[in-house]
Formats: sequence, structure tokens, C-alpha cells
Amino acid sequence: MKETNLMAVQWVALQTIVAKEIRRFTRIWQQTLLPPAITMTLYFVIFGNLIGPRIGDMGGVDYMSFIVPGLIMMSVITNAYGNVASSFFSNKFQRSVEEMMVAPVHPGTILLGYVLGGVARGVSVGLIVTLLSLYFTNLSIHHLGVVVSIILLSAILFSLGGFINGMHARSFDDISIIPTFVITPLTYLGGVFYSMSLLPEFWQGLSRLNPILYMVNTFRYGILGVSDVSAWLSFAMMLLFITLLSGYSLVMLKRGVGMRQ
Repeated sequence: MKETNLMAVQWVALQTIVAKEIRRFTRIWQQTLLPPAITMTLYFVIFGNLIGPRIGDMGGVDYMSFIVPGLIMMSVITNAYGNVASSFFSNKFQRSVEEMMVAPVHPGTILLGYVLGGVARGVSVGLIVTLLSLYFTNLSIHHLGVVVSIILLSAILFSLGGFINGMHARSFDDISIIPTFVITPLTYLGGVFYSMSLLPEFWQGLSRLNPILYMVNTFRYGILGVSDVSAWLSFAMMLLFITLLSGYSLVMLKRGVGMRQ
């Protein structure tokens, strides 16, 4: 009976955190959902319509179709990460996280709630970008299971990264350091706008150290059926990283790292 009540408490807490996170980014949709849509539309126009015809085919498909999966994945990654990093740090700054930690809420419930909120925003923006892309090109999904699973795993992975960033950040300025100096460069060098086969052998080998390359190419495989890397290797790497980051986040959260400053 006691375990049943405890599970009920955790379920109510999880629902509350997720609902709060979803309301947070939908309430200010002009700042959270609209800007990514405008940015990606500009990418479609500039790189797809204006530059694409000069480039021709890429990986056996027209250039516009080639960049669409990468742009969708880029929007999912950045928004899932940014949502959790900013939200968790804001709650930490307001001391509301401490209230949850002294309540009978398991750290795993707190982590899962924030991660699901990040996934919700990442997937929402990804869906918006996908709908916008249909105006510029025709998409036919090659493997639906790969598309859905890689999107969810990518959103989970970067939501965990955002959680760790928000946990260690000491000021609002710290929130933008990782996206600016790590995620953005890795995204642009992750095969969003080009095929890895165009690179010299040395740079191809170096590119294989970029985890975003595997996400983008596996998602491209799910939509177009073409990829520069193995989809199975991509899934294995992502599951490994998710396991490691989840474990690290739980340990740090239990220790209260970054909470008592």
C-alpha cells in the first residue's frame, strides 16, 4: 500500500513537471516556436532555392531534399537542449528546484520530467520545420521506424545535455556557452549541408568523431535512404551516451550539485 502511494506521488509529480514545461514554451510561442520556423525557412530559401540549383545533386538526391533532414534534426537538437538548460537553471535560480528536492519526489522523476519537456519542444519545432519543408520539396519517408526513433533519441540526448548545463551553470550567461561554442559548430560540421564523401580522407576520419554527424545521417537515411554512416552504429552510440548522461545527471542531482551556491 505504501509503495502504491509512493508511485502515485511520483506519477503526479511527473505529470506536473511535464505539464509545466509544455505550458512554459507554448505560452510564449512567439519566442520558442516562431523564431526557429523563420530561421529554417530562410535556410530553405537561401541554401535550397538560391544555392541548391547551382550545386546540383548531393548523395544522389537534389540538394534541397538533401538538406531538409539535416535542418529538421538541427532544429530538434537546439530546441530540446535550450529548453531544458534555460528552464532548469531558471527554476534553480528561483529556488523552486530545492522545493522539489525536499519533497517526496525522486530525482529520477525530476530528471524525466524536464527531459520529456525538452523532447516535447524539440519534436514540436521539428514537426513545424517538417511541415514548412513540404512547401519547398516533396518528402517521402524511406523508413518510418528509423525517423521516429532517431528523432526521439536525439531529443532525449540533448535534453539530458541541457539538464547538465543548467545544473552546472552559475549565471544565465553560462547557458549560452555550450550552444554557441560546442553545439552550433558541431551541427554545421555534422553533414547538414554536405556529404562527408566530399571531404578529404583526413577530414572524413575527423568528422567521424562528431556525434551529430551520426544523428543527421541516420535521420537522412530514414527519410531519403542515403547515409554516410551505419545506422546501427548511430543507435548504439546514442543509447550509450543517453545511459551515461542519465547516470551522471542522477548522481549530480542526488548530491545537489549546483543547487546550493
